[in-house]
Amino acid sequence: MGISRDSMHKRRATGGKKKAWRKKRKYELGRQPANTKLSSNKTVRRVRVRGGNVKWRALRLDTGNYSWGSEAVTRKTRILDVVYNASNNELVRTQTLVKSAIVQVDAAPFKQCITVDRSSTIITMNMIPVYEGEGAAAEETKKSNHVQRKLEKRQKDRKLDPHIEDQLVVVDCWLASHPVLVNAAELTGTYWKVRSWSSI
Repeated sequence: MGISRDSMHKRRATGGKKKAWRKKRKYELGRQPANTKLSSNKTVRRVRVRGGNVKWRALRLDTGNYSWGSEAVTRKTRILDVVYNASNNELVRTQTLVKSAIVQVDAAPFKQCITVDRSSTIITMNMIPVYEGEGAAAEETKKSNHVQRKLEKRQKDRKLDPHIEDQLVVVDCWLASHPVLVNAAELTGTYWKVRSWSSI
């Protein structure tokens, strides 16, 4: 018996039972959940859907596109761990990536867009994306007046979470080392806990 998204098998709003007066239809079909697992062996499958369109079903992933909403920054980063799921602890044990899961991500890409002035503990955002090997070149890039005004306006009313601010000011909390090369105690400062924005 296939998975169906129809309402023929459901009760009425009043609670009464309904007679199924037609059989299942192709356009009412449902598919089994992806149950995307956290794994370095990235696996994405192509699914042909209605109208000849294509969906991409991720079965195993270890990266994601995460947004830091208050700072208007989005970066692609590694997912390190699934730490909490309000709906089911089994999804934490099996490291399943679903919507609303709380995951730990590598903070290095977000760290690169932040400048810390330790003399006055002023924290400013560098909105130009910094890629590996391009750090010095990206910092010297000249910004237009429009971009400068936009950044100044954004900085004016900005409030950074005190916990994140502490991590930014203390140098030891931010490690650029590869996670494999450092021990677990040192690694704790290199990532933040964020909500998974979709079932991926």
